[in-house]
Amino acid sequence: MQAPESVGDLNPEEAFPEERGWFADPWQAGQWRWFDGTAWSSHIGRAGDAPPRLPAVFSWPVALSLVATSLAILALLVVSPVATASGLLLGIVPMAIVLPVLAWLDRVEPEPIRSRVHALLWGAVVAGFGSGVVNTVVALLTSDAWAAIASAPIVEEALKGLGLFWAIRRRELDGVMDGIVYAGWIAVGFAAAENVLYFSSAADGGFLLEIFVVRGLLTPFAHPLFTAWIGLALGLATSKGQPLAINAAWGYGLAVASHAAWNSTLAYTQDSGSTTVLAVAMLAFVGLFVAAAVAVVALRRRDESAFVRLIPVLAQRYGMSDQEVSSFATWPRVLATRRNLNRHRRKDFDSIHASLAQLAESHRRADAIDPVLEAVLRHRLRAARAKMSETTV
Repeated sequence: MQAPESVGDLNPEEAFPEERGWFADPWQAGQWRWFDGTAWSSHIGRAGDAPPRLPAVFSWPVALSLVATSLAILALLVVSPVATASGLLLGIVPMAIVLPVLAWLDRVEPEPIRSRVHALLWGAVVAGFGSGVVNTVVALLTSDAWAAIASAPIVEEALKGLGLFWAIRRRELDGVMDGIVYAGWIAVGFAAAENVLYFSSAADGGFLLEIFVVRGLLTPFAHPLFTAWIGLALGLATSKGQPLAINAAWGYGLAVASHAAWNSTLAYTQDSGSTTVLAVAMLAFVGLFVAAAVAVVALRRRDESAFVRLIPVLAQRYGMSDQEVSSFATWPRVLATRRNLNRHRRKDFDSIHASLAQLAESHRRADAIDPVLEAVLRHRLRAARAKMSETTV
């Protein structure tokens, strides 16, 4: 590479960036170069008009498991069409209860819809299909009770937890709330797949109403609460620079313990016929749910405050306009601005908000901001601003 003779040979806008990061190469069009805060380095980014890319959204385990699960559902529809159709329809009800809650929690730093869909599918097809195979084998070799109490919590929470590592690989799980949200989406997908089997079996057996009330209406948050321990642990690890393996271990342990305790209660109630233990367990579950709800609401309020506090930093670093600073100055202002936009401009506003929120979360982390992620988010922010300008005109 031939260095320029003088600063005048450089692109004036990129000659002296105000901060470290990936920028268009001043000497070579169509590629990116890392600026370390004082000088241009020898690190060259991906050629082309786009910044370095993150891993692809959809993964091969989801694709393979989706095919296998679709074939299994088709087989069930052929063998028992009425019961299977009932299970599929009623399986939507718990999702309709849980997903709006997850959407509200995710409002401060909204995750990409494709990533949330991937998490949902991971839970439904990868965790659902994989654990179904393992639990069935364990039940055949031992007993249904052993599969429910031992195999199910260990295998199911492990497979659900792997979906969270995919989100980390995509650099999209970068805080505690992200961990809880992604855990929730994965768990909802898993619960939906599991409920289809339970509801279909109950419809064949003539006790659909009882199973639907317990699983669909009284405990729709059971699986999200179990897997939330893993999301909490990994969210703490990514936000505070803690070891992923250590945090994953204790988060997984708590998820398995809570899941096993719940399954043990159900198994004991079914064997003994006594509802006292189940009633006590339900009260404990309700107490845990209330405590978790209070905690995540407080966490959501904290994230709102942290985001608006970082707006001056983001404004200086990423060149926010006065109008943007005003729109994001307070959380009520964010909501009011969004509410007053039409559908097309609201979508563009959400894209700007998502990029700024993820940049804010990245600056809150204990370690230095990821340069590749920052480059991707800069690119998304510029694209969203350009689309917002087009819809304004």
